[in-house]
Amino acid sequence: MTWILLFVAGLFEIGFAIGLKYSEGFSRLWPTLGMVLAGALSFYLLSTAMKSLPAGTAYAVWTGIGAAGTAVVGILLLGESASPLRIASLALIVAGVIGLRLA
Repeated sequence: MTWILLFVAGLFEIGFAIGLKYSEGFSRLWPTLGMVLAGALSFYLLSTAMKSLPAGTAYAVWTGIGAAGTAVVGILLLGESASPLRIASLALIVAGVIGLRLA
């Protein structure tokens, strides 16, 4: 169950980052409120997962999910570059997250 909480925390981290983009410097109310809510939920779930998981592992997995997921959303929805080097780098992040889960 702890790993599921951590995964969901990572998904909310993606929502936080995308909300930050759409808030346009906190000048748009609804994206800003969505970003704050997603961030709060993400931190809450991360802190809950850290009760059972080592802090370094939990934080690295959470960050990896958020970073890789945000980059993928940027590629798919925001027209960001999908260069081979970028895709390979994302694969390395995912491999690291999987490695931490298995360790």
